[in-house]
Amino acid sequence: RGPGFGDLGLSVLRGMQRIFKTKSPVVIYPSSGTGAWEACLSNVLKAGDQILFYETGQFANLWKQMADRLGIETEFLSGDWRHGVDASRIEQRLRRDTGCSIKAVCCVHHETSCGITSDIQAVRESIDSTGHPALLLVDSISGLASVDYEHDLWGVDVTVSGSQKGLMMPPGLGFNALSERAIEVAKKGGSKRSYWDWQDMLNANATGYFPYTPATTLFYGLREAIAMLEEEGLDNVFSRHQRLADSCRAAVRAWELETVCLNPREHSNALTGIMMPDGHDADYLRDVILEHFDMSLGTGLGKIKGKAFRIGHLGDINELTLMGVICGVEMGLGLAGVPHQSGGVEAAMRSLAR
Repeated sequence: RGPGFGDLGLSVLRGMQRIFKTKSPVVIYPSSGTGAWEACLSNVLKAGDQILFYETGQFANLWKQMADRLGIETEFLSGDWRHGVDASRIEQRLRRDTGCSIKAVCCVHHETSCGITSDIQAVRESIDSTGHPALLLVDSISGLASVDYEHDLWGVDVTVSGSQKGLMMPPGLGFNALSERAIEVAKKGGSKRSYWDWQDMLNANATGYFPYTPATTLFYGLREAIAMLEEEGLDNVFSRHQRLADSCRAAVRAWELETVCLNPREHSNALTGIMMPDGHDADYLRDVILEHFDMSLGTGLGKIKGKAFRIGHLGDINELTLMGVICGVEMGLGLAGVPHQSGGVEAAMRSLAR
């Protein structure tokens, strides 16, 4: 890496602060979002620490499983995979923790497996109302740059994200947006760590460099992705995602199918999860659509595998692209013999025309 690399490094580090809406550091790893999960946990927690997870879907489950394997004592507030985080349940649990044994609350902001968005500001308010010192750790891997996210305003201590969703890039970059409190906790504790150590990163990042080989080529893509988002304007990006999501859900209603997410206030603007009628297999529908139209839909994950499929409408996508997807799904429903009403394409078009 030549002397000019530092300018590229500083450009993407500062740009990601703007995307996360934070004045605190953002650490960038050559990793998937899963690696960024582990970086988050290992810097502020150690084996034997107690943390509270909220079950919103498959990715909340997987993050909890990682913590279990790291020897962290986890507690799961169970959910039905059709609703977001209920902040009042977190508040109730923290009020019972009079000894402040719980070191962190972990939530998924945007549950990719179900198409559910949770109110992270409400979670922060629930923690603050108890006076509990627990850190707030949030996964926004598929939410960042697709729906509004306010790391500082919402009082998040660590936000985890990745490059392959709203940032429109290939997988390969993992992000930790930090708070000053999280940095201080990491300096004094956390697990034994090397590759994931924030402090090594922060020291080198001051000049735009990294303590080990970064994903250099992806940095050029990240710089362009940030420029694209800022050229459109983040508010306009979020409005576009809202408009496309509304049209997709209009199609689902016209088909007389159900979205996985039951609370309209928690609907994702990045993807729509759709439940299959009883007795019909979502993966068979996906196979039919792939075979006939060369179009790949997202599968249901975990306990809704075979019961649901997902339509993504995030990143570099426009109305015409989404209309093609909705048309393919409607034709596929007919070919697969799935009970539904016609008119989803027309309903989506009417939604977009408003």
